Amino acid sequence: MSIPPPTSPANAQKNRKGLNRVWHAAGYSIEGLKAGWHETAFRQEALAALVLVPLAFWLGNSWVEVALLAGSVVIVMIVELLNTGIETAIDRIGPEWHDLSKRAKDMGSAAVLLALLLCGGIWVAAIAQRIFHG
Repeated sequence: MSIPPPTSPANAQKNRKGLNRVWHAAGYSIEGLKAGWHETAFRQEALAALVLVPLAFWLGNSWVEVALLAGSVVIVMIVELLNTGIETAIDRIGPEWHDLSKRAKDMGSAAVLLALLLCGGIWVAAIAQRIFHG
């Protein structure tokens, strides 16, 4: 005896098309940003971005430099949200310690560290360029 396939997917978003899908996806994205705001690290990075992104327009000498400076800040925020998503999914599975859960969380944390190092390197190089090569 075979089980008939479900008539509709569990996620209603899968049935949406066109602008209706985009509209709902945007709503989910806003909810994700709100959830991220409750995380201390994301909130700190978002507040830093309020200073650094406008500063990128002053520090950058071309649109490429501005894009690298501002983009590196936004990448840190993106990676932080992804890391929080990983941590949240792992925590949903259960509070007990497991080597694979630790590995997933450590890798998410490492991704944030690499994004921060990339951002810091780009900013240090741009500031050094401004100071030493006027």
